[in-house]
Amino acid sequence: MSSSFPGAGRRAASVGIAALLVSCGHPLERALQGRWLGDGVENFDDNDIAMATGWAKGTSMEFLGKTLTVSIPAEEPRKGHYYIAKVHNTDLDLSVVRPDGRVDSVHFKLDEENSMRWMLEGSRAVILKRQP
Repeated sequence: MSSSFPGAGRRAASVGIAALLVSCGHPLERALQGRWLGDGVENFDDNDIAMATGWAKGTSMEFLGKTLTVSIPAEEPRKGHYYIAKVHNTDLDLSVVRPDGRVDSVHFKLDEENSMRWMLEGSRAVILKRQP
């Protein structure tokens, strides 16, 4: 029995394969999934450590699919779609596209399965722990 649409079988197979590839994603995308809470800071001046630690402990990031939501104290949560721009060893650069089209770059260092650092300017970092 032939289809009334030539090539319909090939197109359906192509769409199925494309959907499978998109759903698999990069292994690091799967490693990021979940809610991460600020746990502390590193490489801040002694005078700034208490304030920076308080700020970090009020910070959270949630990776859900390809969407990142960042919550920072005293600000409205920000949400955007992200993609992996660069990976080198444990360094991970993400590009996050805001709803207005602007793109933010975020740099992480993956320490272990449940711990990573959000790298800020210089060598300062916010330590994030995955929420169980």
